[in-house]
Formats: sequence, C-alpha cells, structure tokens
Amino acid sequence: MFTSPSRRAGRSVADTATPAAALNGHDLVLRYSGTQVVHGVSLALEPGRATALVGPNGSGKSTLLRALSRLHRVDGGRVTLGSPDGPDGEPERDTALLSARQFAREVTLFSQSRPAPQGLTVSEVVEFGRHPYRRGFAGPAAEDRSAVDRAMGVTGVREMAGRPVGELSGGEMQRVWLAACLAQDTGVVLLDEPTNHLDLRYQVETLDLVRDLVEDHGIAVGIVLHDLDQASRVADTLVLMRAGRVHAAGAPADVLTAQNIGEVYEIRVDVGVDPRTGRLRIDPIGRHTA
Repeated sequence: MFTSPSRRAGRSVADTATPAAALNGHDLVLRYSGTQVVHGVSLALEPGRATALVGPNGSGKSTLLRALSRLHRVDGGRVTLGSPDGPDGEPERDTALLSARQFAREVTLFSQSRPAPQGLTVSEVVEFGRHPYRRGFAGPAAEDRSAVDRAMGVTGVREMAGRPVGELSGGEMQRVWLAACLAQDTGVVLLDEPTNHLDLRYQVETLDLVRDLVEDHGIAVGIVLHDLDQASRVADTLVLMRAGRVHAAGAPADVLTAQNIGEVYEIRVDVGVDPRTGRLRIDPIGRHTA
C-alpha cells in the first residue's frame, strides 16, 4: 500500500500541491424520468474525513454521489466546493459554474459502470486520469508519469503496466480504473462501490487506501458501500439512507444500531462490539440463523 515519507496533510497520491477541498450538497432534489428519488438531502464531505453512504438498493445513495460529481442533474438545491469556515476563508463555489477541466482538477469519481477499452495497455488507461492537466496533443510530462506510476503502485497494478486491458479479469480492471482515478490527483475523491468484483485481499487493501488518502493526505472522501461492516471500518461519518432521505447520520457506532438497520433494511440484526478489535459486528438474523 501507499506510504508517504513526509505524511503531509493536504497532499494527494502524486504529492503535488493540490489542496484538499470540501464538497457540499445543499438540500439536493434529484429525479429520474420525472420521479423524485432524492428528497432535499444535504451532505458535507470534509477534508481529512471519509463519509460513507449506505442503504438498500434504490435508497438514492449512488444517485446522490453522481450528483455530487456532476453526472446527474440537480433539480433542486446546489453543490459547492470549499468551505467558508476553512483556513483560507474562501467562499464556497457553485460547481455548476466551473468548467469541466476546473472541476476535474478538484473532484474525481470512481463509478461502477466503466467500459473496458480495447487495444490499450494498463498504463495507457491509467494515463486517462491525467486528462485535466494535458494541453492539446502534448505528451505526458514528468509530473504526469510520476502520478501514473504512483497510482499504479498504490493499487497493485504496476507489474501489469504493459499488459493489454482486454486480457484482464473484472477485478483487475477494477483496480486499473481505480488507479486512473487516483492519478487524477484531486482533493475530493468519490468512490461508488470500489470493492465490487475484488477478492478479499484487494477489498481490504482498497479500504486501507481510503484511510491512507484521508489520514496521510487530508483528502475529502465520499464512498458508497453495500457492506455495512466495511462501511463501519472505513468511515469517519456514516450516512444511512432510506427511500431518498437520510434516515440517520453520524459516527458509525451511533448510526449502525439494531433499530436503525432493522427499520431501513427490514430485517432483524444483532449489533455488538468485537472485544478484541473494538469494531462493530453486524449479524443479520435469517430464518436459518442458529
């Protein structure tokens, strides 16, 4: 996994001078084909913190993340970058007023549905993450190559840099796209189900990477997860959604109670704390549970 010798907060994976930033959704109303699916949700992604969105299918968590990344139309409310309470006292900026290049230098999204480009190598795909910094037909600069190499090292794909992506498994391709997102070198990272299709080792390493981004580099992370145990381990703030609204938000231990989970998922669960690790343990109770 990535380690930073200097451990300087406010630096991204590529160790550039890009500062971490806050990304905020204010009273967001979102629709699909005229049907409202998110109802006045507000959300703040803060530098140096991971915010996990959880909830059943159809709860609106992925739609909300896509709206924050400008990939889903905002029908009400607004999305802003920055915080008036930040150290520089800069006013919030409406993301709708930023150019695509400006926005892409500050926010990156790892989405669930990405094509598998043919005829390209792994390193060429990871270089896509440098598109906000490229000028015309100029080749990659030394800074671009450094960012790409570090992102591939972080995600464990450096050894396959020259392989055609058409030869990769789904889990390997998942890591390649994650590397491309990290090479984009932004202060806000949005991740939609980043552990999907990964085996156990890379699920754990991906979640460790999220904590590296937060703790070592002061990045503001928003992450959608289905696995409640994973969410409780990676998140500083957890947002539990139900039918397009926030059912509960706060520290994982305060949100992931048996009552909250039962109300949202409509299933009985036992919630306890592992005495050895101090982590939450969430055990669904099915018909065949002993």
